[in-house]
Amino acid sequence: QVQLVESGGGLVQAGGSLRLSCAASGYSLDAYDVAWFRRVQGKERELIACNSRAMGSVYVDSVKGRFTISRDAAKNTVYLEMNSLGTDDTAVYYCAADASYICAEGSPISDMGYWGKGTLVTVSS
Repeated sequence: QVQLVESGGGLVQAGGSLRLSCAASGYSLDAYDVAWFRRVQGKERELIACNSRAMGSVYVDSVKGRFTISRDAAKNTVYLEMNSLGTDDTAVYYCAADASYICAEGSPISDMGYWGKGTLVTVSS
């Protein structure tokens, strides 16, 4: 079973940057598709960035060009580099992994098998 632990969240001013990390244990992430989701207060959790072994990286329009998902196989870690942050990016961010996930906007969240507990990102104006 894969265990995922996020870190790197915090308070940042609008226009700033943060890098979130998701450290995995139990199994190598090389065998999994990985993704970052976020939940804005009062809204449903949404997929924002996904890296599929078969299809590469996919981003939702709201973060495209600002966020980058990447992997470090040696550290068994997934990252989310976030730039040009705005107050609308304030949310709890979750990483997730699954042996087979369709990386596309609107893909069922329930299809993701493993989740971290989340890390809070707060963007101040």
